[in-house]
Amino acid sequence: MSLTTELQNTYNGFHETAPKEVSDIFKNTTADFKASYDSSKAIQPGATFPKFQLSDATGKQVSLDDLLAKGAILISFYRGEWCPFCNLELRALQKHLDEFHAKGVTLVAVSPELPDQSLSTSEKLSLKYPVLSDVDNKLAKQLGILFAQPESVGKVFESFGMDWKKMYGNNSLEVPVPATFLVDKKGILRNSFIDAEYQNRLDPETALKWVDSL
Repeated sequence: MSLTTELQNTYNGFHETAPKEVSDIFKNTTADFKASYDSSKAIQPGATFPKFQLSDATGKQVSLDDLLAKGAILISFYRGEWCPFCNLELRALQKHLDEFHAKGVTLVAVSPELPDQSLSTSEKLSLKYPVLSDVDNKLAKQLGILFAQPESVGKVFESFGMDWKKMYGNNSLEVPVPATFLVDKKGILRNSFIDAEYQNRLDPETALKWVDSL
């Protein structure tokens, strides 16, 4: 089963089983964000990817230059461990990890969660590639992929028992728009996938085709 099919099945299942008021909040929030978000203002292919230095799941600092020293990198921005669509995407990337490595590409996942939370994500999903913490979404803001979720969504999270501040170190409810970027060894963005529909993600097979065209 493809990642796209898994994502759609999960999306349909959630909205079929969730209380109507919860389903409506997420649908309306997505519709409002889609109407206001301008992806043309996000980083575009051909641009130099911003320099960064982020903590990995163990607290070690990892920079863009560190990663590029090994070759091209594929960076996936995800919202957090609580997001089933993110987990499906991260697992799908893990399944293709050897193929990316064989093509000389390093996989990297980035979220605004604190390192301890990233470690939990990495361990639960048995990820063998770096999971970095973009605390306060500083890099996501530079890239133009920030989504400030409304308080109505925060109340749903509270009803689920989520402690946002414990996971993220703040109460902003800001998350990145799910996005994937292929950066070549010179630090130039070659391909990007950005979608305001949170359940849509880039299939690893498509990412591998991107790599083949480098």
